[in-house]
Amino acid sequence: MDGKYSEKSDIFSLGVVLLEIISGKRNRGYEHSDHYLNLLGHAWLLWKENRNLELMDECLYDTFAECEVKRCMQVGLLCVQKFADNRPIMPSVFSMLASDGAVLPEPKEPGFFIERSSSSSSTSPFVESGNETICM
Repeated sequence: MDGKYSEKSDIFSLGVVLLEIISGKRNRGYEHSDHYLNLLGHAWLLWKENRNLELMDECLYDTFAECEVKRCMQVGLLCVQKFADNRPIMPSVFSMLASDGAVLPEPKEPGFFIERSSSSSSTSPFVESGNETICM
């Protein structure tokens, strides 16, 4: 094994943790009243609509500036991009988090954002990641 898989999966995990810290919510078991996306999907939705502060946990309001939250959210979303080759490498992640002035690339759609079925009559929940549907 050349380590590429584990390096990119570690980056993905770091992105999940960043989004969990910002939101104060866990990705696993995340629920929202307006949709059936997990935390990654919710963060992506807010990012696309430029509603970044809505992801932030209320207990962070007095501690962090909007630009810091946006930067952490953007880095988190860069780390969870669908295709591993699009994810940054660890030194780049550290640089992005440490540097206020660096221009960051726009994140692409995350991988493994889940939409649960809203129908209670369905006995088979489904998971979506981009265009694929997996029955469980």
